[in-house]
Amino acid sequence: MNVTIKDIAKIANVSYSTVSKALNNSPLVKPTTKEKIMTIANELGYQPNFAAQRLVSNRTNIIGLIWPTIDRVVLSTLVTEINKKIEKTHYSMILSVEPIPKSLETFKRFQVDGIIYFDESFENEIPEMDLPLVIYGVQDPYHVHPVVDPNHAKSMFLAVNHLKNLGHKRIAYIGDLNTEDPRQVNKFNGYLKAMNDLQLPLNEQDHIDTGGLNWNHGYDGVKKLFQSNTLPTAIISGSYDISEGILRRVKEEQMDVPNDISIVSYDNVPQMEKMEVPLTSVGVSLSYLAKKITNKIIEHIEKPDSPSAKENILLQPIITERDSCKPLNETTKPTF
Repeated sequence: MNVTIKDIAKIANVSYSTVSKALNNSPLVKPTTKEKIMTIANELGYQPNFAAQRLVSNRTNIIGLIWPTIDRVVLSTLVTEINKKIEKTHYSMILSVEPIPKSLETFKRFQVDGIIYFDESFENEIPEMDLPLVIYGVQDPYHVHPVVDPNHAKSMFLAVNHLKNLGHKRIAYIGDLNTEDPRQVNKFNGYLKAMNDLQLPLNEQDHIDTGGLNWNHGYDGVKKLFQSNTLPTAIISGSYDISEGILRRVKEEQMDVPNDISIVSYDNVPQMEKMEVPLTSVGVSLSYLAKKITNKIIEHIEKPDSPSAKENILLQPIITERDSCKPLNETTKPTF
């Protein structure tokens, strides 16, 4: 038997409209009344009728998220953080890991109020549509929807500048270089610009293309780097997953981090602190990023005509210092 708001209203001894407002987290309902109604709804196993909601309010209070991959730790953590933020609102989230056209079909069937899209490819352009949509990616003229941009160029400048201040000059980059993912392109371009701006030497052999962003890509990337006759004194890694592989391969080469080589990793995630060598990391914290993405899609849904709802957001990353970097002492610099 389906539980309705009438059943909840009868037990709570309030009107149907009060129950409806409470379930939608309306500020018009007293907190004590709202808590009572929510407790009764949970005890009865109430499930909202999204079709009915749509008829009454022209909304389902559902946000769809198109997720490109289930393999990477950082994206998994970011999706979890976004879901936590959405849970604190009157919206729910549904997730699709299917190709973009199929995901859009699914979301249309559920009549979602808005969509969050992780932009991974210049070719996977979301078509222009009336439905509110927010992109997590890189600002670009081709986008017709607002973008939350984590500012990779600033992150790379912070990483390079941090290593320079520690005395490092030859700084390698290990990441996915030949890719159509605009975020990875932006990271590498940001590294190149930072090296030029800070007047540090660029060596082509220090630019290692991993061909991907997983553990094994980082592991193989270090193997390529170590084929050089001389090595850099520091590495910037393109992702958390790559960094795990880098650490393992460096250890197998009987080298110590940070005494033999310093490492800064992109992706400012809590997991960095728990690695076998806690890594200095750079980027926007995932909790803050999730908050900005969630706030932007809700603003886009609820205030579609507001100029700010359509504006891009360029975030400000930070560097978090841990144990993977140390000042370079030229007199004791190791030889390989």
